[in-house]
Amino acid sequence: MTTLEDTRAWVDDRLPALLEKYGVPAAAWAVLKDGEVVDGAAGLLSTATGVEATPDSLFQIGSITKLWTASLVMQLVDEGRVDLDAPVRTYLPEFRIGDEAAAAQITTRMLLQHTAGFEGDIFADTGVGDDCVEKYLGVLHEVPQLFPPGERFSYNNAGYCVLGRLVEVVREKPYDACLREHLFAPLGLSHAATGPYEAILFRAAVGHIELEPGAGQQPAPIWAMARSNAPAGSMLAMRPRDLVAFARMHLEDGRAADGTQVLAPGTPARMQAKRVELPYLGVMGTSWGLGFERFDVPEGDVIGHDGSTIGQNAFLRMVPEAGLAVALLTNGGDVVSLYHDLVGHLVESLSDTHLPGLPTPPQQPERIDASRFVGTYSAEVMDLVVSQDDDGRVWVDTIPKGPLVEMGESPDRKELVAFGDDSLIPVEPEQGMHLPHAFVGDDGAGHALYLHVGRAIRRAGA
Repeated sequence: MTTLEDTRAWVDDRLPALLEKYGVPAAAWAVLKDGEVVDGAAGLLSTATGVEATPDSLFQIGSITKLWTASLVMQLVDEGRVDLDAPVRTYLPEFRIGDEAAAAQITTRMLLQHTAGFEGDIFADTGVGDDCVEKYLGVLHEVPQLFPPGERFSYNNAGYCVLGRLVEVVREKPYDACLREHLFAPLGLSHAATGPYEAILFRAAVGHIELEPGAGQQPAPIWAMARSNAPAGSMLAMRPRDLVAFARMHLEDGRAADGTQVLAPGTPARMQAKRVELPYLGVMGTSWGLGFERFDVPEGDVIGHDGSTIGQNAFLRMVPEAGLAVALLTNGGDVVSLYHDLVGHLVESLSDTHLPGLPTPPQQPERIDASRFVGTYSAEVMDLVVSQDDDGRVWVDTIPKGPLVEMGESPDRKELVAFGDDSLIPVEPEQGMHLPHAFVGDDGAGHALYLHVGRAIRRAGA
């Protein structure tokens, strides 16, 4: 099996060419294997300033933050201060959503495994003060319930903000302070930042996005999303070596490198175990645990999480049986193809398992009657309009709303073709990815009730 020094040499040799191939301004990476770490970086942290990336550069980790929030919650479970199956109102009596009966039923476990069932992409900005997560709960009062609590998986950013507030209330301190005191400190992290005021003290990456179609990537006009979404992944930044230090704790049954017990023995395994299955979505996991994304493959399961912020993308993959963790942090471009080439190679060369292949559309797709799928599926941040033209071709129009418009997202149209039972797939990739669109449920009139793209987006008017 490949050694870590072989790994370092391979990545150092290949990464610059991969960045150029996929238009990624910079990437930093780290590999943990049986307690040893190698890391590196290449490219530019900002194409405007020309500052080069180093192994100690900070990148935003986006929704990988959810694993940190889940760990903070599970510390409280370890201490006997939170019961996973008690209603979340036990700890947050002020928790309200549009469906009062559902709000009374939703548990901490449901929030951790994304089965709470309410609208999840709520990116309201409630200020930059330490009370921003507390104020965020007030924004949720009219948020609709999409399905009964516990019925199915639907990725839920807002649910993790609720968990962040739970941590604040039980600990009686702001979320960022909980991160620093209960995870950064015991893990011995030196290059991690809970927001821009800390990140600016390091070499920090800037995200790159296409501000206008066809104009090419440019540095994003803002560094981060709203602080109110910090527990879901809008702020946390770090170097890859510190991210794999966190992963090591989960691989070694809750122990930090110096032996400090950060989570109780057995808790990491509970977090990593399969709790809920997903429709086949290709890049996303096949199942989920208590925070952890899972890729269930016959040779040995891979776990981890991904993260996306404004022009920055992060990937964490762990193979518990091999004592392996791989972190890749990027700041723009075709990041999915880079991830697949780089992280896929590292997982295969350093373990006995592999990453699932990326889904691709069939070369000669079958023409179908899409009447079950046609319609408008509406969420807080976008509408997805599925239509079929007179030639039998199927299209999805993505119409951004609210915060996505503010972040520069434009309407988009893609052709979809048949891809398995009750699933369609785009003909053209986006950021190197063909994301399957799964149609689930029934509205009572023979139409799909949800379009599932990681989030279950409900048919308008159903």
